[in-house]
Amino acid sequence: MPAKFVSNRDETVPLFKHAYLERLSHVHPATPAVLFLPVAAWFAWVGLRTASFFPAVGLVAFGLILWTLTEYVMHRWVFHYHPRSVVGQRVHFLAHGIHHAYPRDSTRLVMPPAVSIPLAALFGLGFHFVFGGAAPLVFAAFLVGYVAYDTIHYATHHWPMKGPVGKFLKEYHLRHHYIDEDRAYGVSTPLWDHVFGTVIPPKATG
Repeated sequence: MPAKFVSNRDETVPLFKHAYLERLSHVHPATPAVLFLPVAAWFAWVGLRTASFFPAVGLVAFGLILWTLTEYVMHRWVFHYHPRSVVGQRVHFLAHGIHHAYPRDSTRLVMPPAVSIPLAALFGLGFHFVFGGAAPLVFAAFLVGYVAYDTIHYATHHWPMKGPVGKFLKEYHLRHHYIDEDRAYGVSTPLWDHVFGTVIPPKATG
C-alpha cells in the first residue's frame, strides 16, 4: 500500500471567515453515535413492543440494507455530483469536496448536526408514511447503519485497522481517494459497487 494511504498526519484548512461558522464546520467524530444511538434505541424499543422475533429480525436487516443503499446513492449521485455554477461548486466543496482535498482532516469526516438532524427527521417521516407500523424498527436499524458508516469512515482515515475486515475496508475506501474517486463509493460495504459495476478493477491497484 502506498505510504500516503497510511499517513497519520492530520490536516485542515479554514472554510469560513466568521469564527462561529468555522467552529460549526468542525465536528467530533463521536457526534453521530451520541446523537443517534439513543434515538435508534428508542425506536427499537417502540418497534419491539409489537413485533414478534422473526419479523423484527427481518425489519432490522431490511433497515441496515436500506442504509447501505442510501449510503451508496448519496455518495455517488449527491456528494459526487459536479455542478457547473459557481454557487453550486462552492456548495459541493463545502459538502464533500473539502474531504477529498483534505482527506486527513479529522474534524470534517462526519456530517454537522445542523444537516444530519433534519435529514434524519425527513427519513424518519418518510419511513412512517411508507412502512407504517414497521417504520420504528426499520428506522432504528437505518440510524445504526448511519452511525456505523460514519465510524467506519473515520476509522479508515485515522485508525490502523489491522484486522482482516478492517484492513479490507480501509484499503477499499482509500482506493476511492487515491486511485479513482469515480469508483468504490461504498464505505461500510462494497456490496452496491458490485451491483452497479463501480468496483475499482484489481489491475488499477497494482
